[in-house]
Amino acid sequence: MRKHNPTITNLPAKKFSFFTGVLMLLVLTGFISSELNKDNQQTTEIPSDNTGPIYVLQVEGLIDNGLYRYIQRGIAAAESENASGIILHMDTFGGLVDAADKIRKALLDTNIPTVTYIDRNAASAGALISLATDTIFMAPGASIGAATVVDGGGQKADEKMQSYMRGLMRSTAEATGRNPRIAEAMVDERISIEGVIEEGQLLTLSSSEALEFDVIKGIKGDMEEVFAAMEWREDQRVLLREETGEQILRFLANPVMSSILMLMMLGGLYFELQSPGVGFAGAMSSIGAILFFAPLYILGFAQPWEIILFFIGVALLITEIFFLPGFGVPGLIGITLLLVSLFASMVGNVGFDFPAIEYMSTAIWTMAITMILGILMMFSLAKYLPNNRMFKKLVLVDSTSKEAGYTSSENKDRLLGMKGVAVTSLRPSGIALIDNERIDVVSQGDYIENGAPIEVVNTTSSRVMVKRGN
Repeated sequence: MRKHNPTITNLPAKKFSFFTGVLMLLVLTGFISSELNKDNQQTTEIPSDNTGPIYVLQVEGLIDNGLYRYIQRGIAAAESENASGIILHMDTFGGLVDAADKIRKALLDTNIPTVTYIDRNAASAGALISLATDTIFMAPGASIGAATVVDGGGQKADEKMQSYMRGLMRSTAEATGRNPRIAEAMVDERISIEGVIEEGQLLTLSSSEALEFDVIKGIKGDMEEVFAAMEWREDQRVLLREETGEQILRFLANPVMSSILMLMMLGGLYFELQSPGVGFAGAMSSIGAILFFAPLYILGFAQPWEIILFFIGVALLITEIFFLPGFGVPGLIGITLLLVSLFASMVGNVGFDFPAIEYMSTAIWTMAITMILGILMMFSLAKYLPNNRMFKKLVLVDSTSKEAGYTSSENKDRLLGMKGVAVTSLRPSGIALIDNERIDVVSQGDYIENGAPIEVVNTTSSRVMVKRGN
């Protein structure tokens, strides 16, 4: 009696897993979108003297596109309510230049008075956003500056990027009536300003220094003092909190998380294709794909064609494994489509119109670091994981060996070493006549023409593999 092998799954099951992944992606995207559409803001009664509300927005942690979406929502809400002001309550060490630039533009474009209160830090991209507001206050002991652009490895970026950031800082300072040379000195240590900074030092200003050089309007101990300085009342305050969906987006769209999720996808896909079957590796890859694409799609980075490209790449790899054994054109195209779709999903392109290279540096570094880590991970796991006791239990290695009596189809070992003739051309699959029996066979990858002699060399995995005979 043949034993049942619980780990061998046919192709329809794998197709089911593939389309289940697509469905889960759509469901998660819908959930996050619904969370983003909920109105969680704290409302306040507008005073009888018709003074509008003051919207307070929290600018904390990494500056990314999730934060941009939150600030954009806050500005839109303030404009719809005829607000009297917007305050950015800031404490950040910086983040993505492209996200900071979009926030900067949004602040400069609004007609509502804007204020930044730097509670502790406004470094790098935080300094750029602060300079885009009409008024800046700082807490005692706070700092602003150090806006040099760094690459994904934490090293100073090239001169092209520094020049671009200097231009942003200079134009922003000019637009809000501040000294553009001071703004540039926060980016470039080669700039010297008499009485402010010497050449060779990057400018970072303390609260008292920023006040002395007219970068800020005053030093205030808390938000109540800021309201008093602006002649606003506390009962006008509206604290706009990040919604659940925005918090999820900011966490998942973080470059570090994007890299981890790509490793989940590629590593899981690699081991799933190495050991076909819907198991732990396939589930890990599916979850990684869902969590990677969903936030990027909602933020406007991953477009539908990029997601479709990814699944086409997976389908081509499955085709290579199951229908066209050997590493050929479908496999190469599939891998290429996977990499292109992952990279394009992290870039804010419109259709096939991609932004300038300075906007893609984060995606380039994230992709490069992920590929290096992925290759190292695959080699390490391929070497050590099969010998792990827990892994053997998880994939049922001991229960699927032929010696234990498990099979998934008719045993064809009797054909091993036998010779025959190709009835059809093998490209590489086809039909051969072996021992007066027509049998489906697969060549080792070479093309074998109709009528050529063949020899059976392998009968594992329910396939009869042949080579050209003598």
